Amino acid sequence: MNSFTFKGLLAGIVLACAFGQGASAAEISGVKLDDTVKVAGKELKLNGYGMRQKFVAKVYVASLYLPEKSKSFAEILKMDGPRRVTIVLMRDLTSDEFGDAFMNGLSRNVDNVEKAKIIPQISKFGEMFALLQVLKKGDVLHMDWIPGTGTQCEFNGKKIGEVVPDLLFYNAILRIWMGDHPVDSSLKTALLSGK
Repeated sequence: MNSFTFKGLLAGIVLACAFGQGASAAEISGVKLDDTVKVAGKELKLNGYGMRQKFVAKVYVASLYLPEKSKSFAEILKMDGPRRVTIVLMRDLTSDEFGDAFMNGLSRNVDNVEKAKIIPQISKFGEMFALLQVLKKGDVLHMDWIPGTGTQCEFNGKKIGEVVPDLLFYNAILRIWMGDHPVDSSLKTALLSGK
């Protein structure tokens, strides 16, 4: 076995371990996805997953977990109960690169009136990205909506940043991938189609 193959195998094992426990429902580029996860004591189902690509480069794997599966983004926005978006990095990024992509995604999908309502929350999220400095291939970011608490993020198993209480903010985050102008239209289809 040459060193390239061995390194690839090792990276896949590390990603699988980092991604979580439970029955694996699917796999994409060596990233294993759990069929269900628990958020705030509730079991969520894998709704869909896909690869964010920029030109030909793989950037990250995104997955969406919901109380009940849905192919309707409008329905997802109105759902009760917790929700989770998980990002697994497929290459190294600086916090500036990740933060800029996040802000661009928000700007393209949230109008100025709505954005004005969530400026303080956006600022808190920006501070969180600044704490990360560098994101490495294999890093795992969970963005959870917890009813009665707010948006809570976890990076490689550790809670990071402040809790952001407004559901409007979490729904704005979801629009980055599933709004009218998603960062990647094929990823939007994958997250909503159960693929």
